[in-house]
Amino acid sequence: MVERQLRGRGIEDERVLAVMAEVPRHRFLPRDLWEDAYADGALPIGEGQTMSQPWIVAFMAQLLELKGDETVLEVGAGSGYGAAVLGRLCARVYTIERHPALAEAARATLAELGYDNVEVRAGDGTTGWPEHAPFDGIAVTATADEAPPVALLEQVKPGAPLVIPLRRDRHELLVRIRDGREEAFVPVRFVPLVGP
Repeated sequence: MVERQLRGRGIEDERVLAVMAEVPRHRFLPRDLWEDAYADGALPIGEGQTMSQPWIVAFMAQLLELKGDETVLEVGAGSGYGAAVLGRLCARVYTIERHPALAEAARATLAELGYDNVEVRAGDGTTGWPEHAPFDGIAVTATADEAPPVALLEQVKPGAPLVIPLRRDRHELLVRIRDGREEAFVPVRFVPLVGP
């Protein structure tokens, strides 16, 4: 997975590559999907949600440019896999999942595997997690229409990146926003970002 899907397709951050090799992706999936866990594609995790393909998880992590001492917010915990990856790349991760059953499953898997620097909350991710803001980076794993939620823009530190898929003119692109400046990277397909 790491050599073909990640390094071979432009993931250059050695810390990200090492973490992607270390985190047991299959453990965040239902047992009947374990044999497909490292394939190049998204996988269903219940509640109409998916676990992103490995390349997207790695690319989003690379775009955050983490050094190891940061506190990061993730919106869209899903299975907890992305939070586990981020948890190995930074000091602290706060992750929000709007489906309580998925949040509880993610919390249980992360605890079982010893990711004690990741905190999972069930709730509305569009409001962020103000009591732990500001963040050194925010990653959103659901597509927002036109622009990120204002609360997320307000909760990222000056100079820190917000990585989010945005839908504009019927196209979804993964975008990094830093101090109001946007960089668009690749076309993506995520589930919609749902507010209250």
